Amino acid sequence: MKIREIKEILGAELLCGEDALEKDVFSACCSDMMSDVLAYVKDQGVLITGLVNPQVIRTANMMDMVCVVFVRNKTVTDDMIELAKESGIVVMRSSLRAFEACGLLYSAGISKVSEA
Repeated sequence: MKIREIKEILGAELLCGEDALEKDVFSACCSDMMSDVLAYVKDQGVLITGLVNPQVIRTANMMDMVCVVFVRNKTVTDDMIELAKESGIVVMRSSLRAFEACGLLYSAGISKVSEA
């Protein structure tokens, strides 16, 4: 699935990474605990989270995630957006709750990230 499709499915606002909307995403994970995210494999995934701090972008970068979606309309700082741009990570914001976002993506064909 293309990142552009994820944006449409979630009704998300694109905060950065417009040039990468045609990248493919094959899996997703959802967590507010970055230590849990570190337990997953990095197969071109999308991270869905309600946690808003620079560590989210750093963790996504370490795990080779291509996209981060902040749920519940969280406010993302300019510093986080700049860090994401430097890392080549698409950042979006959705008004959906994490549960809803995950359900919609799962129904659309996104699978879970394989566990390490």
